[in-house]
Amino acid sequence: MTYSYLALGDSYTIGELVPLHESFPYQTVQMLRKKLSESDHFIAPEIIAKTGWTTDELDDVISKTILLPKYDVVSLLIGVNNQYRGRSLENYEEEFEKLLSYAIRFAGNNHKRVFVISIPDWGVTPFAEGKDRDVIAKEIDEYNEACKQITQSHQCSFIDITTSQRKDGNKVDFLASDGLHPSGAEYNKWAQKLAEEILLTF
Repeated sequence: MTYSYLALGDSYTIGELVPLHESFPYQTVQMLRKKLSESDHFIAPEIIAKTGWTTDELDDVISKTILLPKYDVVSLLIGVNNQYRGRSLENYEEEFEKLLSYAIRFAGNNHKRVFVISIPDWGVTPFAEGKDRDVIAKEIDEYNEACKQITQSHQCSFIDITTSQRKDGNKVDFLASDGLHPSGAEYNKWAQKLAEEILLTF
C-alpha cells in the first residue's frame, strides 16, 4: 500500500538552511520506510510551509492550493512567528484551531492521523542574543499550552519537541548556520518522535 504525508508549517517544516532530505518531514518518511513492510511505502512528503509564515499566512496559502482529496498522515507546526511578531495568544488560538480543523479534514477526518508538533523556543538560540529570553520562554510556553489543549480537545496527537530542543538550542551541532534554525541532527530527534507516533496508528 502507498501512503501519503502532508506537512503544514513554517521554516521549521521546510528545514530552513538544511538540505531538503534533512528536514523533519523527509527524515520521518525515511524512518517509516525502514519500519514498514516491503509492500507498504510512503511517497515523498508534500509540504506547504515557508519561512516567516504566521497562522493566517498559512491559512491563506492553503485556501489557494489544490491538494489531494485525502492524506494518510498530516503534521502541523505553526505559531513561532505569531509570537515573534507580538500577536496575542487569543488570536493564535482562534487561527490555530481553524488550521487544525483543516488538517483533520485533509486526513479524511481521521483524528489519529493528525500530529501537531510543539513550537520550538528560539529564545535559547544565539540569534536571541540581547533579547529577553525569559519573556520569550514564557510566551512560547503559553502558546504551546494553548496548542496542546486545542490539539487534545480534537483528539489529535501533540508531540513535545520543545523540552529537548531547549537543551540543544545553543549547541553548534544542533543549529543551522544562522544560529537560529535547527540542523539536521535536531530535526532527526523530531522525526524519531513523529515516526514513532505515526507507527502506532498503522
